[in-house]
Amino acid sequence: MGVRAVGPVPGPDQDWEALVRIWEETDAPEGCKVEIIEEIVAVSPPPSTDHNVTAELLQRSLYTVIPADWGIYQTLGVSLPGRGGLYIPDLVVVPRQVLSGPGHQVPAAEARLVVEITSRANANHDRVSKVNGYAKAGVELFLLLDPWHSGRPTATLYGEPEGGTYRVLETVEYGGKISLPEPFGLDLDTGVFPVS
Repeated sequence: MGVRAVGPVPGPDQDWEALVRIWEETDAPEGCKVEIIEEIVAVSPPPSTDHNVTAELLQRSLYTVIPADWGIYQTLGVSLPGRGGLYIPDLVVVPRQVLSGPGHQVPAAEARLVVEITSRANANHDRVSKVNGYAKAGVELFLLLDPWHSGRPTATLYGEPEGGTYRVLETVEYGGKISLPEPFGLDLDTGVFPVS
């Protein structure tokens, strides 16, 4: 099962709130991810075991360096209304106080780090749509873990969003270390991530 669009999708004359209502009411199978990507409600299949192991290993490393009042979340919606998006990153790091209100989402600009791990079904969304969306929303750091990149698994760290565009801070093939800058200050060993 690949990424599927869910209808009905609002036309250009319908508003963001209507699109979010469709997202909230979409009844997807357990474990599937429902997102709004470029104003289309999309459903992705549950992630693979390797994907889950990668997320767990990264989360474990991040907990050693984040402040006690920050959290790491795997199912938190990140809202980008100006980009027609509501993404569910594989991991998102935000100060816990941001989660004080009701709902299932936070503004993307509140994220200190978002992480996407590509799968065959969503690789293009992660590599193109989400890179652009997160940059335009002002997300400070975006880590793209791409085990499906042209037969050479890579990790790319994007940062310094300016004018809706990221600067590539670092790219390494799996096996190398990638440095997350302060406030993380973490040299991440990508050699521990599984590759199918």
